[in-house]
Amino acid sequence: MKNLISKSLFIAVAMFFMVGCAAQSPQKPFANFSPQSLDASQYTLKHNNFLVVMDGSSSMEEKFDGNQKFDIAKEFVGRMNQTLPVMGQIGGLRSFGHKPSVSPEPTMMLYGMEAYTTEGFANGLSKLSGTGGTSPLYKSLNSSLGDIDGKSGTTGLVIVSDAKNLSPKTTSSVKALKDKFGDTLCIYPVLVGDDKEGKALMQQISDIGGCGFVTDASTALSTEAMANFVKNAFLVEKPVAPVVIKDSDNDGVPDDRDKCPDTPPGVEVDADGCPLDTDGDGVYDYLDKCPGTPTGAKVNPMGCWVLGDLLFDFNKSDIKPAGYADLDDVVAILNKNPNMKVVLQGHTDSKGTDAYNQALSMRRSQSVKTYLVNKGINADRLKCEGFGESMPAASNDTEFGRSLNRRVQLMPVVQ
Repeated sequence: MKNLISKSLFIAVAMFFMVGCAAQSPQKPFANFSPQSLDASQYTLKHNNFLVVMDGSSSMEEKFDGNQKFDIAKEFVGRMNQTLPVMGQIGGLRSFGHKPSVSPEPTMMLYGMEAYTTEGFANGLSKLSGTGGTSPLYKSLNSSLGDIDGKSGTTGLVIVSDAKNLSPKTTSSVKALKDKFGDTLCIYPVLVGDDKEGKALMQQISDIGGCGFVTDASTALSTEAMANFVKNAFLVEKPVAPVVIKDSDNDGVPDDRDKCPDTPPGVEVDADGCPLDTDGDGVYDYLDKCPGTPTGAKVNPMGCWVLGDLLFDFNKSDIKPAGYADLDDVVAILNKNPNMKVVLQGHTDSKGTDAYNQALSMRRSQSVKTYLVNKGINADRLKCEGFGESMPAASNDTEFGRSLNRRVQLMPVVQ
């Protein structure tokens, strides 16, 4: 009998400790959190003021997803406080339904309304140390009317609660707030837990507010999710200033990759901002007076095919040996382009009469034709023209300039 009593006592004691251990079972740890740094210079305030109303009633003692709902609520508000940048806004924190030992009043102001600081708000939150009592959210909202009244600008009201056991007067208090402040008040309900009726009530509160949204506290605890909540509820991103792409010559190619700056207006350019050179002779199309020059041909600054060393002495039309190499290059080019015909254009300086110079320029072009024919080029591919002194390539005021004008120029004709 004595052994039976001892055994029963042992079992009772063991059960006591098992129940006690179960009651004190460790809570599920919250995910690691490092507040995202939101650069205040990139935002403007969506609301000049904000007020957080937090539920500390007895229903918040219930567990949800491994944690007491009250702890989830405090974690949410604490992480919000760590993420929100200080930008001169007015902030406040009010609770309802807390322990009577904390305050005999059903609602109390823990912080503000005053110039918001992260540290000051955190100190206010630390005063809410436990749960207890009923859920008089409507009384807290009635008091909030006085908290917000007289504040300039707009206000964001954040209500953090499981929305259980709330008085039917709650929606009436929300409507009274909205009627009082109109579009200057937006309401952001934050639901703790998953009570179906509570969720519906929080959505109703948001709908009355008209410009806020409902948030699930548990899913908003991560760094990224909390940053999104803070940005959406409290901040407005400043518009990004348009990047001014400088294009000094207005050719459609930005200066930072324009290899040919100062292109004249209206000139067509390539992807590098350089004027086109369709025939590849080194003279841009808009400067090229002789487009279509064949590859390998020597050209003058006007893009015309010239025989650089085939310059004639004054009043002469015979070809000097110095010009043979240039003429042989012409032969090579014509052999590579059997369908090409060439107009041989003779020119003179300004000395002498127009009629004499006209005839002299024709003799010079004919001299070139004779050389090319002797090198095997069909005479039918060569046409002679004389322009006398009418088309100078350089100034006739100097001997050097006149020497450059005593020339033969080639104009290709592709069949």
